[in-house]
Amino acid sequence: MAMQAGMIIIGAGECGGRAALALRDLGFEGPVTLVGDEPHLPYERPPLSKEAMTAEAPAIKAIASDELLAERSIRHIHSVRAVAINRAAHMVSLSDGSSIPYQKLLLATGSVPRTLPMPGLAGRCVYLRTFNDALAIRAHLGAGNRVAIIGGGFIGLELAASARKLGAAVTVIEAQPRILMRGVPAEIAEIIHQAHEAEGARVLTGQGITTIADDGDKVGITLADGNEIVSDLAVIGIGAIPVTALAAEAGLAIDNGIAVDGTLRTTDPDIFAAGDCCSFPLAVYGGRRVRLEAWRNAQEQGALAAKNMLGANEPHAAVPWFWSDQYGLTLQIAGLSDEGRSVVRRDLDDGAFILFHLAEDGRLVAASGIGPGNAVARDIRLAEMLIAKRARPSPDALGSPAVKLKALLAA
Repeated sequence: MAMQAGMIIIGAGECGGRAALALRDLGFEGPVTLVGDEPHLPYERPPLSKEAMTAEAPAIKAIASDELLAERSIRHIHSVRAVAINRAAHMVSLSDGSSIPYQKLLLATGSVPRTLPMPGLAGRCVYLRTFNDALAIRAHLGAGNRVAIIGGGFIGLELAASARKLGAAVTVIEAQPRILMRGVPAEIAEIIHQAHEAEGARVLTGQGITTIADDGDKVGITLADGNEIVSDLAVIGIGAIPVTALAAEAGLAIDNGIAVDGTLRTTDPDIFAAGDCCSFPLAVYGGRRVRLEAWRNAQEQGALAAKNMLGANEPHAAVPWFWSDQYGLTLQIAGLSDEGRSVVRRDLDDGAFILFHLAEDGRLVAASGIGPGNAVARDIRLAEMLIAKRARPSPDALGSPAVKLKALLAA
């Protein structure tokens, strides 16, 4: 008897796992199959650079247990890759030789670390993407170990903070003029830079790398200025690239990721894509096509894709939101800070502050905040709501601690 066609999700991470659960929450009763190339249950990735490094007993933060997946009749095929999509036959071929028919297909293939195109990289030059990667890196983060982190983005800096907490000697090497060049205002990046140095990490910016020598025992990194950094481990964190090969081979449009419309549908009406792997038009920014590598975006798009696979035809309307924790400081960004052409500063308690980013027409397009704990969380949430409403608040009002954002929202 032929297998019944149902909903197939390729990619068993945050996005794919949330989509599978959402399909059942929305009342779909047909087959739901979740295909992942890792041996683990679907799990959250943000802890990989934090708790997975520093916890006494690191464990995956699973999105669902085996028992819940069984209860919801979600078939989880793990340790297997999808190798081909036959769009005409509505079939997905897997690396174990099997094939599964689909009614609708969701590609939640995520992204992979961008590789450093240099000779000399071997076993002590590593990348962080999976829980198993995290365990391998963690083994080198104890006191007395030397860790070089190539790349001053979120992952590299969170990993640097974790390594310092464990007592390792840390050097961060960033080729750009400053850390967090993409999407983080210079004023906030400087606070994070200072926090790392205050905690004993060495942060080198504007430093290119000429050679890397990994002899299996240590890694020697020669900088453009001639100095050499010697470490026991080098972690490379220079960005991520979307996983699009499966979609491209199936003839789907690619544009900085798998190209989807506002409902997350690809150029094939029966195939959707969501999460890190796709680029989509962002309605609140006039349809600007973006690709977001963010935990909440993966959650939101997984749920939205499930709705639209069932015929809702609902457009993506969320405001981007990012966060990072380092040394007790929490950075939160609502919106796209590179959209703002003017910036207003709002001082808060405990040294926390928010930068509001205004477009030329006066619209609030982003808010970037940093402070201890949850000091900026409430105001960033309110700013996110103002952005969604395309509000044009007065710069003077934004800059005055006496004016509450809630009042601006009500207005």
